[in-house]
Parts: sequence; structure tokens; C-alpha cells
Amino acid sequence: MFTHLGLRLRIFLMFSAFAAALIAVVSVALYLGWRQSFAAPDGYITAGIFAGFGILGTCVGMWLLFDENVAKPILRLSSHLRTRAHSGADVDLCPEDAKYLGDLAPAAQAISHVLGTSTLTQAEAVAQATARLAAERDHLTALLTEIPVAMILVNPSHQIVLYDGQAAEVLNQIAPPRMGASITEYLSERELVSAHAKLVKTGQEVSCTLRGIQCEQEYDATLRPLGAGAGYMIVIDNATALISPEASRPLTYDFALMERSVDHAHADMPLDELSYVVFDTETTGLLPHKDDVVQLGAMRVLRGRIVEGEVIDTLVDPKRPIPAASTKVHGISDSMVRGAPDFDSVTKRFHAFCTGSVIVAHNAPFDMAFLHRQSKESGLNFNHPILDTVLVSAVLFGASAKHTLDAICERLGITIPEHLRHTALGDARATAEVLCAMIPMLKAQGMNTFGEVIAETRKHGRLLQDLNTPA
Repeated sequence: MFTHLGLRLRIFLMFSAFAAALIAVVSVALYLGWRQSFAAPDGYITAGIFAGFGILGTCVGMWLLFDENVAKPILRLSSHLRTRAHSGADVDLCPEDAKYLGDLAPAAQAISHVLGTSTLTQAEAVAQATARLAAERDHLTALLTEIPVAMILVNPSHQIVLYDGQAAEVLNQIAPPRMGASITEYLSERELVSAHAKLVKTGQEVSCTLRGIQCEQEYDATLRPLGAGAGYMIVIDNATALISPEASRPLTYDFALMERSVDHAHADMPLDELSYVVFDTETTGLLPHKDDVVQLGAMRVLRGRIVEGEVIDTLVDPKRPIPAASTKVHGISDSMVRGAPDFDSVTKRFHAFCTGSVIVAHNAPFDMAFLHRQSKESGLNFNHPILDTVLVSAVLFGASAKHTLDAICERLGITIPEHLRHTALGDARATAEVLCAMIPMLKAQGMNTFGEVIAETRKHGRLLQDLNTPA
């Protein structure tokens, strides 16, 4: 009946029931004694009160000791085992966390080490195969970079499955490239659909002219069928694409998207099928209603993996002096932001980057406050679903644990290079790695969809405000 309650709450209720039962037994005994002796009840009442408070105090003390030395260590031990089992983090259990559990903690540590060793053997074989595939991909990327065309692979739902370094430059002239996004968010739908209909009808490649959605760009392009495969390829001529000659970004792809589109019905979507944008900001201070952003970093996570090529990393001119105390924290000075884009243009670009995605941040109310303030001026609406890694950490590791980004990274075995700490992209990268490690841990605890996770994070509203609109 109480299995849905947390371990600590169940133990608290158990000790409460124990105290109530003892008080009831003493009260009944005193009452029967009074009835037998026919004496004045005052003494019995006083004895009952003292006995009741004594029992209550003893049970509270015993519960506190049990909670501190048994319940909390068990929760820390279970969190550690889940971390080792589902996130792959090679972290050791702190002896102080479970020193009163006897041999249970060393036994659990030994099991995790044995499993880790066998997993490591398998991982080495996988790593060798992955390295070979990576080398082949890099070779293919180098070859494609030399070809004077931009190539985009699109699934039957017109969503981007693959783009090369040249195509990234083309897309970036219109909006930040996003794998899984509809190609019609970049190229005019009318010309594209017309050419695609002809491609489907004839089964032959189709030459056409494609325009950017703002009609500021025009490209000579060819749509090519994929043989027996579904979807099609868009090849854009370098001569009309204004591609930077030094553009050499790697291939960005996920072939699983060929047969599975990215759905935007977030509440019921599996966690590892969602598109996420993880971001962080550096600011002139800690007051969102009066301070300003000086740097924004963001990266995408798609289907549980970081998309390396899809990143925003920009300084922002706050149009005001940056306080020396803030510069001391993030290292950004007035001279560094001089000539950088203003926050209005950065916000518009970031808004396009977040289309169809869940926004993820560590302590999201702080960073989102700056975006909401700016969106009122620019007419944008940041009504995206939001996931806060502080609240997810509370769900996984308990509200009493530390939930700073450093503490979570240490718990999950994630290293933040010192030179990237307190930079927007560095902290966004750390948060993205935390998210990727947490997704399998959430699923292991039975939280498979975004809606189920949000329902759990709302139970920790005393830590941080939930920014999602209630269903």
C-alpha cells in the first residue's frame, strides 16, 4: 500500500506508528490501573503525559539516528549502484556515505567493480571498432569537403538526417543547422515540394532552384533519389551557396531518423527520442531583472547523444560596462564583447535553434529569466518544455544531496576541464553530458517519458520553481 512512498518517508511513518502504539498501550494500562485502584486520576494523567512525551522523544531520537545512519546511506548506495549500472560512470562509493551499513557497502562496491571490469573488456572491443569507423568517417568527410557541393540527406517526412560541412554553411546562412528539423524551416516549401513530387513521379534526379525561407538566398540544387531507400538527397552547387572556403565541419548525421521522425508531442515522447537544447549563460550579475547576458552557449542532444556539430557559442554585447567582480568569475571583459552581437539578435538565433526541442539548463529559472525579459521586447515566445538538471538530480539522488553542477558531475564521473569552467559553452557541455548520463538512470527507475519525469520533478518544487505550464 505504501510502496509508492519514498524509503525515508516510509521509515518515518513506521516509527510514528510505533510511537503511537506504545503511547496507546501505556494509556490503556494507566486507565485500567486507575479503574482497579479507584484512586484520584490526577497521578495517572500526569504519569501518562510524561510517559507519552518520553516515548515520543525516544522514538523521534531513534528515527533520526536510523534515518541518518541507515535510510540515507541506503539511498546513497542505491544511487551509486544506479549510476554505475546505467550511466557508465566509473566512480567509487565514498566510505563515509555508508560507514554504518557494515559489509553491505564493500560488497556492493566489489560487485560494481567486477561488473565494471567485464564491461571494460567489452568496451575496449567496441572502442576499437568505433575508432575504425571514426577514421573511415573522417576520411569520407575530408573527401566530401573537397567536392564543391553541399549535401543534405532528408527522410520521407522532409526532416534532415545528414548534412556535410558545406551544407552546414548553407543552412547557417538561414538559421542554425539542426538535425531532425524539417528542411522547410530553411528552404521554401513551395519549390521543394514541387521538385520532390516530380522526383517521386519520375524516379529520376530533378534540377531546381531553391530559395531560403526569407527569400534572401537562392540556390541551384539537384534532388536525387536514394535508390531502393526512402527519402532523398539535396545537392547544392557551391557557386551559388556562398560557402566559406575554409569550411570543414564534420559530417553530422543520425540514420535512425530515416525511418523515425522527431515528434514534438513532448509529454508522451520517450526520453531518448526527444530533441534537447542544453544552454547556459554568463552575465553581468545575478539579478535577471537588471543584469545582462555577456555570453551564451548551447548545444543539441538528439536521441540521447550530443550532436557535436550543432552548437551556439557567442559573446554578447550588454551595451553597458561589465562589473570587475563578474569579470573575475567568467573572465569576460568589456574589450572582449566590443563588436559582439547584441542580445536581441542572439535571442532570435537561439529561439530558432530551439525549435521543436526541450530546453535544458542547470538552475533554469535564472537563465530563462533573461530570455523571457528579452522575448517581451523582441516579440518571441519561449514556451518550450523545460527540463532542469537540478530537479532531475533531486529525483535521482534525493533532495538532501548536493545539486551543484560540480557535485553532479563528480557523482557521475564527468570531468569539466578547468579552462572551460564558468564559460557558457563549457557549462552547457557539462550539463549536456549530465543529461545524457541521467536519461538511462531515469528510465531504469520507470520514468520513460518526459511527462513522467516532470511529474516527479514537481515533487521537489521547494528546491526550484518548475517552469512548465501545468497540464
